[in-house]
Amino acid sequence: MPPTQKELAKLAGVSSGTVSNVISGSSTVSESSRQKVLDAIRVLNYQPNLIARSLRTNRTHTLGIVVPDITIPFFPKIIRGAESAARERGYFLIVLDSESSLSREADMIALLRAQRVEGILLVAAGGEKLSPERAASLTLHSPVVCLDRLPLDLDVDSVCVDDCGAAEMGISHLMAMGHRRIAVITGPLTLQNEQERLRGYTQALQQGGIPVDPALIWRGSFEQDEVAGICQKGMIRPSGRPTALFATNGVTGLAALRSLYEVGLTTPHDFAFATFDELTAEDFFKPGITSVIQPTFEMGSRAVEVLLRRIAKETSEEPRHNVRLPATLMVRDSSQHRHISPQTNTPPKSKKPTRPR
Repeated sequence: MPPTQKELAKLAGVSSGTVSNVISGSSTVSESSRQKVLDAIRVLNYQPNLIARSLRTNRTHTLGIVVPDITIPFFPKIIRGAESAARERGYFLIVLDSESSLSREADMIALLRAQRVEGILLVAAGGEKLSPERAASLTLHSPVVCLDRLPLDLDVDSVCVDDCGAAEMGISHLMAMGHRRIAVITGPLTLQNEQERLRGYTQALQQGGIPVDPALIWRGSFEQDEVAGICQKGMIRPSGRPTALFATNGVTGLAALRSLYEVGLTTPHDFAFATFDELTAEDFFKPGITSVIQPTFEMGSRAVEVLLRRIAKETSEEPRHNVRLPATLMVRDSSQHRHISPQTNTPPKSKKPTRPR
């Protein structure tokens, strides 16, 4: 026979009501009592009848998260933080991958709602401006909290880093290394956080007394071939090329660095390089890459807190809750100072490029 809630209460040394509150995700239970009940659940291998409970309470205690590409390690770190926070509060988390497709993203959200999830965490596929109809459909039936990538036309709760301040920190570091011709390669500027990172770039230059050169602002995307073409055109130009390059996200940064290696340019010998986000473990680079690092686990955890708060309010009329977390700068060899003449226009001919390994 499966264990009952009375048996859980006896083992945990709490009342049956406390057990019921923990299983239902109530916030009225003390943390010590909650932990005792969770420990008893693990010991007795208690499995609640979710179907029966959802029919009785009209609640499923299930959340969903949709990410653009689960193979990029940045996103599993967010998922781990979200899953941990959900589990501590008696919720289950369903994870789905949109494969960076807006149409698949819409299908995944529809699937989650068919499973009667109580709320959805969304890392947007990005790349296109949302239509009013698309934006409205995302917020129907269940609350949504956006993480990291924030669509411009979507009015929902959000959790991300202080994008402007974090990018400014990266550019200020490159300026401190002696660079004045600093190019930036962005992701799609249909995303609010990409615009904020570009704003951090311009602010850092202005505060350092360096004029903003529009020719050094390269508006990119999440498409590898497009980013490669933009970077190669910018780094091999008739006038002096930039001595440093900053990428506003890891996907774009990885595409940029790979493409520049392919044409024989190396870092830091030919240009200094820094990126938002750590590059993927399987694409470990030598020299190490200077990175603006986001607190991914905390982002996932805080997003669940915000989502459950919205669920508890049971209204969309409450003011939006927008959490902005600090990022950190990890300085590595890719951004160390090397003097480069601004009139150096062509890549080296005989030197073998440093490759990712």
